[in-house]
Amino acid sequence: MTERLQAILSSHEGQQHELIPILQEVQREFGYLQTEAMREVARFVRVPESQVYAVATFYAQFRFTPIGKNHVMVCRGTACHVRGAPRILQEIEKQLGIKEGQTTPDLSHSLETVACIGACGLSPCVMINNKVEANLTPKKAAALLGKDSRQ
Repeated sequence: MTERLQAILSSHEGQQHELIPILQEVQREFGYLQTEAMREVARFVRVPESQVYAVATFYAQFRFTPIGKNHVMVCRGTACHVRGAPRILQEIEKQLGIKEGQTTPDLSHSLETVACIGACGLSPCVMINNKVEANLTPKKAAALLGKDSRQ
């Protein structure tokens, strides 16, 4: 981790205004914000660790645990909601054995809901690893996850 983190930090000047972009790069590199990485970032930009943690917890984009190999995002926008997203989410939770915001113990799947995927005409939909799956029903969602879990 140290070499990869140092590579990120070396492209910055260590100014406080760089905190968010640095945290974004760290998360992009490691998949989440590890405690040790946040400590190093705090030292680098010369702010208390508590300030780095406060910034990271304020923004929903930051994660503190690793995400699964298959990152499942269920749209909860109006169009998806009206067309059955709550039932899709229930089915996915049942299939994966986890709740929204959790990752399977084997790190194969993570599940989260998002405000909108931006594919309202295809609702209800989910996104798995940046691929939109459209016009879902609970049955289609179950089949989709069955296929993904064998990869």
